Amino acid sequence: MTINQIEKNIKKLIDGKIEGKEFIYELLLAYGSPKASIKRLKDGNTNLSKKVNEIIWKKKLFFKETYDRDLHLEITELEDQIKYGERFIIVTNFKEFLAIDTKTKDKLDIKFKDLVKHYDFFLPWAGMEKAEYHAENPADVKAAEKMAKLFDEIKKDNPDETPEFIHGLNIFLSRLLFCFFAEDTSIFSKGQFTNVISSHTQTDGSDLDKYLEKLFEVLDTNELDRKDLPKYLEDFPYVNGGLFKEKIKIPKFTKHSRRAVIDSGELDWSAINPDIFGSMFQGVILEDKRGSLGMHYTSVPNIMKVINPLFLDELNEEFESACGDNKKLNKLLIRIRNIKIFDPACGSGNFLIIAYKELRRLEMKILEEITKRQMILTSTGIKLSNFYGIEIDDFAHEIAKLALWLAEHQMHLESFQKFGLKQATLPLKEAGKIVYGNATRLNWEDICPKKVGDEIYILGNPPYLGTRNQKEKHKLDMAYIFEGMKNYKSLDYISCWFFKASKYIKKFTANYAFVTTNSICQGDQVSIFWPLIINENLEISFATQSFKWTNSAKGNAAVTVVIIGIRNINNKPKLLFNSSIKKTVSNINYYLVESENIVLGRRSSSVSGLPKMIKGSIPADGGHLILDKEAYKILSQNLLLLPIIRKFIGAQEFIKNIERWCLYIDEKNKQIVENIPVIRERLNGVIEMRLKSSKKATNILAKTPHLFAEDRHHQKPCIIIPCTTSERRNYIPIGFVDSDPVIYASAQAIYDPKPFIFGIVTSQMHMAWMRTTAGRLKTDYRYSSALVYNTFPFPKITKSQKEELTKCVFKILEEREKHSEKTLGQLYDPDKMPEGLREAHRVNDLAIESCYRAKPFESDEERLEYLFKMYEKMVAKESE
Repeated sequence: MTINQIEKNIKKLIDGKIEGKEFIYELLLAYGSPKASIKRLKDGNTNLSKKVNEIIWKKKLFFKETYDRDLHLEITELEDQIKYGERFIIVTNFKEFLAIDTKTKDKLDIKFKDLVKHYDFFLPWAGMEKAEYHAENPADVKAAEKMAKLFDEIKKDNPDETPEFIHGLNIFLSRLLFCFFAEDTSIFSKGQFTNVISSHTQTDGSDLDKYLEKLFEVLDTNELDRKDLPKYLEDFPYVNGGLFKEKIKIPKFTKHSRRAVIDSGELDWSAINPDIFGSMFQGVILEDKRGSLGMHYTSVPNIMKVINPLFLDELNEEFESACGDNKKLNKLLIRIRNIKIFDPACGSGNFLIIAYKELRRLEMKILEEITKRQMILTSTGIKLSNFYGIEIDDFAHEIAKLALWLAEHQMHLESFQKFGLKQATLPLKEAGKIVYGNATRLNWEDICPKKVGDEIYILGNPPYLGTRNQKEKHKLDMAYIFEGMKNYKSLDYISCWFFKASKYIKKFTANYAFVTTNSICQGDQVSIFWPLIINENLEISFATQSFKWTNSAKGNAAVTVVIIGIRNINNKPKLLFNSSIKKTVSNINYYLVESENIVLGRRSSSVSGLPKMIKGSIPADGGHLILDKEAYKILSQNLLLLPIIRKFIGAQEFIKNIERWCLYIDEKNKQIVENIPVIRERLNGVIEMRLKSSKKATNILAKTPHLFAEDRHHQKPCIIIPCTTSERRNYIPIGFVDSDPVIYASAQAIYDPKPFIFGIVTSQMHMAWMRTTAGRLKTDYRYSSALVYNTFPFPKITKSQKEELTKCVFKILEEREKHSEKTLGQLYDPDKMPEGLREAHRVNDLAIESCYRAKPFESDEERLEYLFKMYEKMVAKESE
């Protein structure tokens, strides 16, 4: 049962105005409950309530129909009467509708007629859980903004851009962060740091640098070694831990930047997550290093999308089932105290911090439950020594250690508030095992040793870096990792982390999950990457399909990513996340679709027997064979040249209606035009360009400057398909071109096609396949005949079906003609697409889908599941 089907079912149910018990039976059926189960419920066999207006279905539902009481009072009372683990409580008078999800504690209070708008509330009945994501902490966002403003103010006063100064500035800001945090969390006395700046420095900021230089020296000096200090400095405690050890140049201050320091200090830093250090760090790191070292900031909500399905959800479920059983609670306590968390690209430590805090909070919940049974309470058993990381930037690695210590201090405070257990604060001690080095070169087992009985989770957000963005050092890292393996140079840099993690967890109690760009699940990378990562022992345990995220880091941009979890093969559920929906599935394939593991390799011909698609021609001419409007206007006046001037159409020319022409000179007309001065000059330019090329094959082509380097032109009409197009579009703009124009290599062509072929390649079925199998150029779709068109499964169809599709094609073209003043790019803008054109495509989509089966598909997920199964059968038949 898909969410689209559920939505339609509920709309039909509400429109049908069904009331009484019959309504709840139909509601359950709308979510895919088996008809036999509902019949037993109707017959009273599984209804545990004897009241006429109630239905109690164990673990599923407590439903009550009432007209004479306030529904809010009614549902509050029913919540206390739950005996059989009912997931949902529903109370309605068929004007108002109230419900409670007893697992998530979510509540619904709506008008009955609006139920269709909230269909997702009951998705667990259909086997799809609502994914729980933590929201951004407003205090974190505010702190990030304050620190960004502070940094901007300091930079105004200190325009130095040298690496030494920027490095010192980062250390300086980390010290400020520590001091802000310390004065709000009882490490210093309340407001101690900010108040002393306010009262002991000049308002114009002229002496603030000297004061802070002295204060940092004091914080790094043991109380016993201090001499002749004024009391306001003597009162600061000894910090240790290396934070204040390095001598740095303190930036100069003005009135405004001093005020920014005080404003930042006046925030309540006790409510702020130490992972905000990551935001600060991202905000001030040198521009050319951003995103290249694995230290890009990851926000708490996004981290939770990794750690929840990786280990936390399972631990919380185990806790829920263990409540009331001391033996099980103690077993769980021992388990979580032995878990190891390892981030091999830890940056400023965000993943480690959040994982540590979540485990500590779970530990406290267990201890609270145990305390209810009057057992002896011990101090925390979750130690920072079980948290491991690798970071290639020296400063980020220091920040990670500091942030971990502050997270520990925060959790000590929470523990003290709950249990009255006070644990030591200063001086700082080792916080986590964070190693400075290159994760691709280090032995991970040396960093995080594997021992019998260990339960290890590897996680993080390693650097992505596609092949175009890799520097020489990254290419050397990949050569080291993939020595002796083929085609690895086409992979993203993040593949190093996946490969090493797969080797690490093989045949061991360890799982891993990484945030990554979705390119490893698209295009050519799939056939190269996944055979290296998944072997006979491993499988994808969970995945979050493509989504865009933002965070509170300064100047952050939305990035399209996926999250992939890998484990040793076992019988535990596999989870697929899409938007806010969590679905249990039988398998997750390499394209992150619910289907069997299939690798779509490049094909030279269509698996469905569709006509050949050919890439356009490549001039390799240095622009000398190409004509703009001005050149065309001049050359077309010479009648001798008209036979060699052709329209030249690539993706941009087609989509944006840009006019360009080319000189298309074959052997027949070469002798006629080659001695015309303007043509001779252009051909000489082609010769010069080709001779200068570093490619030997191009040098040889200098002998035939009148010819395209790769000529694939056919003197026939064709369907043109752009190779790259915006991901915003629901349909790639595709069209017909007559026999004269030369198609450029930024587009592909199907020559002399039957019209119904257009209907196939412009259909939603084909678009869903394309979005999954195509590569990407940045975020744009990168259409490939070998990977998209030739692998696309399409059934054999009848003559009447072809005629029906042809009608749909002409209707689409007719609707386009109504808006001939617009470019195809404008027509296929999803926000501005004319309704007539949209409807014509919808009708074509239905006609295409009827070629596969009688019932239309409800979603792309359903389309893809069908297509992958069909592809598997077609390939199997080929090999018979």
